Amino acid sequence: MNVEVVDFQAPDAPEAFTRSLGQTGFAVIVNHPLPQALVQEIYDEWLAFFETDAKHAYRFSDGDQDGYFGPDVSETAKGNTVKDIKEFFHVYPWGQYPAEVSDAALRYAVIAKGIAETLLGWVEDNTPEQVRSTFSMPLPRMMDGSTRSLLRVLRYPPLRGDEPADAVRAAAHEDINLLTVLPASNEPGLQVRDVHGDWHDVPCDFGSIAINAGDMLQLASGGYYPSTTHRVMNPTGESATRSRLSLPLFLHPADDVELAAGRTAFSYLQERIAELRSQDLKPGAGQPGTTS
Repeated sequence: MNVEVVDFQAPDAPEAFTRSLGQTGFAVIVNHPLPQALVQEIYDEWLAFFETDAKHAYRFSDGDQDGYFGPDVSETAKGNTVKDIKEFFHVYPWGQYPAEVSDAALRYAVIAKGIAETLLGWVEDNTPEQVRSTFSMPLPRMMDGSTRSLLRVLRYPPLRGDEPADAVRAAAHEDINLLTVLPASNEPGLQVRDVHGDWHDVPCDFGSIAINAGDMLQLASGGYYPSTTHRVMNPTGESATRSRLSLPLFLHPADDVELAAGRTAFSYLQERIAELRSQDLKPGAGQPGTTS
């Protein structure tokens, strides 16, 4: 499975990125505008935050879905019956935000969203005409007026040894949105599945960013850009005693964008939410993606 590593500054970056996304649903970018020091700052201060009881003061509400989600309400990936081993905080520009941390995550979200929108423009410009002609509008315009793009600050806690059977940090899943921006974690574990069902480690050199297509881009492109299944595996050895931090930015179009005939971004989101609720989840209308 050839997930390309693309130099964001290279002259052929737009073509190489789009090629990898079309062939695998994934790409890794390096030499990009996201400061590594900012990512490390967020990892450090949010790890400290997750280890305190202060997080419980920001528990999410069923309405807006911004705020803290504890392990008791952690997601269950589609088709699974065991909750993932994680806790997370949903950061929206309009939502609640912990006073115990700096504004680093908010600054990160702005930069990551800008990168995602640039990449979406690359996809628009390099998609074959026969596919691009089926888009209801140019891909960058799908973001006009959107308020649903989400930064999720994730913590996968150290393993205790008493986890439920078959429980993993993030079970095999696909993301719902257009694109996901994911800087390399402080620990490895992210894998993608190829068309033959084999799993491959995603390059995770600190400072790199993994990008993947979500279900909405797959739907809008008639399957040309696959929403590739991925997961986060449980570590072994010394790594099992350490937390894993992750900062996925889910790029989500405006509600009224038509992804396919008779299916808007909002109606498709509701379809997926209904599927998740059938598994006794409450992801809420504001939650546009799963996790990595």
